[in-house]
Amino acid sequence: MPDKLRVGVIGAGRWSNSAHLPGFQRSPLCDLVAVCDLNEDLAKSAAARFDIDSVYTDYQAMLSRDDIDVIDVCTRGDLSDKNNHEPLAFAALEAGKHCLCEKPVAHDYRNTWRAHELAVSKGLKTKVGMTFRYAPSIQYMRDLIADGFVGEPWIFNGYEQNSQFISPTEPVTKEDMIVETGSKDIKVSSVEGYGAPIIDISLWFMDSPLKSLVGLLYNFVPYRTMPNGDFIRTNIDDGDVYIGEYSNGGFCTIQTSYVTVNSYPGVEARVYGSEGALLCRLGAELENQEALRKSTSPDADEVEYVAVDIPPSYFPPAYTPGEPWPAMFYANLVHNFMEEIVNDSGENQGNFAQNAQVQEIINAVELSHRERRWVDLPLPESTPL
Repeated sequence: MPDKLRVGVIGAGRWSNSAHLPGFQRSPLCDLVAVCDLNEDLAKSAAARFDIDSVYTDYQAMLSRDDIDVIDVCTRGDLSDKNNHEPLAFAALEAGKHCLCEKPVAHDYRNTWRAHELAVSKGLKTKVGMTFRYAPSIQYMRDLIADGFVGEPWIFNGYEQNSQFISPTEPVTKEDMIVETGSKDIKVSSVEGYGAPIIDISLWFMDSPLKSLVGLLYNFVPYRTMPNGDFIRTNIDDGDVYIGEYSNGGFCTIQTSYVTVNSYPGVEARVYGSEGALLCRLGAELENQEALRKSTSPDADEVEYVAVDIPPSYFPPAYTPGEPWPAMFYANLVHNFMEEIVNDSGENQGNFAQNAQVQEIINAVELSHRERRWVDLPLPESTPL
């Protein structure tokens, strides 16, 4: 293992520049050595900003380098072949690179499992860009739950809601996405793009897979202005909700939307158990981008929520109080991944296997809405999606 891991990033767009590239730059365990984008100007701009030596427009040329240890897939992730995460993630693994991939790895959960199995067969580690799992307050909240603060977890309530796209002038749908009408054929959008992180947190906190769920996808803003200026019908889920039952007992409610009046990211996670409760909020309007609260058993006469201080060890390298959440949370994600690889231990949180479970739930919510029924998990391998 080299003294520092050498990293190549595929994708030089907005999210790469605001979260991924700054995160790698902050970790003392890696060096950014290459960036690739179909738009050469974007790649060159990112290279200049983050002091990256090599620029590519062909990701295969970057993958052929023997001196790159880690590949980060941070393309737009839509349904087109050029931006889809799935072939890029598989190509990185086939080339023998550890892989960080933005969500979703694949729109069909079964292909995410196949990517995980490929990584395991090659002794590679993977991670998915579930940004909010790596908020210091979320990491600490998970440890408090594991240490028994809430007792036996019974209920999880999760929200990821903001008003980013409440205006019909905001073109949520990608230009190359098929647009259809009719509620039966509603296209998955919010539940996958925004729901995945809170679903990930729910499984992590409750430490149990779901055994069944019932869900609803809804389109509140049916007409939008597209990037080319056309005002068209865009039948996508911009709001959704599901109820789920956990295999080890307990239940959850998950609600996501990007047309609800709230600040970005508008994440809230609540866990209620036999001995206490924890509540975490993540939002740009908060002084330090996050807030954690606790409440203990009624027997202790402390049923009101009180603030919880987050220990310094949960913050990323070079942390500055009040810094924007994309930089802070993603710096934690990147550094955690670098530590997992360098330490060569069995730990690998937020990997492709865990993301496959998240994606299976997303696929099940879509199926539940389409067929108007409860859906049992795991889904049969033959389930049409």
